[in-house]
Amino acid sequence: MTTTRNQSVVSSSDTLIDARGPRFGAVLTTVVLALALVTHSAVLIALQLIVFAIGAFNSPTKSPYAFLYKKFVKPRLRGDVPVEDVRPPKFAQLVGFLFTVVAIAGSIFGSQGLFTVAVALCLAASFLNAAFNFCLGCQIYLLFTRLTHRSRPAA
Repeated sequence: MTTTRNQSVVSSSDTLIDARGPRFGAVLTTVVLALALVTHSAVLIALQLIVFAIGAFNSPTKSPYAFLYKKFVKPRLRGDVPVEDVRPPKFAQLVGFLFTVVAIAGSIFGSQGLFTVAVALCLAASFLNAAFNFCLGCQIYLLFTRLTHRSRPAA
């Protein structure tokens, strides 16, 4: 769920992030993955894997794409800042990381099919976020959270 807060609240909270940042990152990820898919470049996938690793194991706000967003895009935006919990985008970064690990494995072991499928699935997910603001990894996180944290009836 995305809410809006003023700028000072967003910068002072570790659990809430500017919801526009991950979407900007998804645009860049879409471009990188599309180029990797067309060129079958393991180097591009390795670079994207690093970006996903930073987002998944540290924070999406610490990734190179977040730096570009904060430095060049965010200062040009006006109005209320939509915020969201950092955990769903962090989980989505983990999912992307896992797909890029599979793509790298496909490249290392000479399996073009594995490489292509892993990159294409990751590309589809990032495109959904970039074009339609639908974060598939975030939705999976929310579904998983609902399923594992159902309240048990009192006996």
